[in-house]
Amino acid sequence: MGILAWIILGLLAGALAKFIMPGKDGGGLIMTMVLGIIGAVVGGFISTRLGFGSVNGLNLGSIGIAVLGALIVLFIYKQISNKS
Repeated sequence: MGILAWIILGLLAGALAKFIMPGKDGGGLIMTMVLGIIGAVVGGFISTRLGFGSVNGLNLGSIGIAVLGALIVLFIYKQISNKS
């Protein structure tokens, strides 16, 4: 996947994760993209290790995996930022 596809996937995954897990957390569009991209990587790593597949393009399966990873990353981010 190219860098533009990762950015689009990250923005989409981050936005969906923030929609699913609302609440007060800092950051705007850039933080949403960063969390989404990191979430796509985390989701791809976990799903590959468990044998479910990987993030390999802009398709429904990859978006689902990326959103699940972004939810994990967003949860960890909120836990860390609430303690500070």
